[in-house]
Amino acid sequence: MTRGIRGATTVSENKEEIIIENTRILVEEMVEKNNIVPDDVSHVFISVTKDITAAFPAKALRQLPGTGWKYVPVMCMTEIDVPNSLMACIRVMMVVNTEKDQASIQHIFQNEAIHLRPDLTKKGFRQ
Repeated sequence: MTRGIRGATTVSENKEEIIIENTRILVEEMVEKNNIVPDDVSHVFISVTKDITAAFPAKALRQLPGTGWKYVPVMCMTEIDVPNSLMACIRVMMVVNTEKDQASIQHIFQNEAIHLRPDLTKKGFRQ
């Protein structure tokens, strides 16, 4: 069965090192909390708000330990620019092969992105 694992974070500045570091921290927590190995990942979509332009967040996955992440297809794109939406936000949708049911997936929200899905963060996800 394939399942989507959602993650989101925000950055304090539009700087390459900050974008890469915050994305790496987010993805590492997604991997840890859901016991993911690269061979189980079908693909990863990463979207950013229009104010993030200094780097491709996908670069963070290439820096993860082990060689398996080298082969995972990753694509970056711009998020829809909805008025009054959260800015400086990086969203990750990781599609994985897993035996977990939908309710067992741990979606990860960090920094200001915890406001995107308060219904999930109240269930004990990282705040």
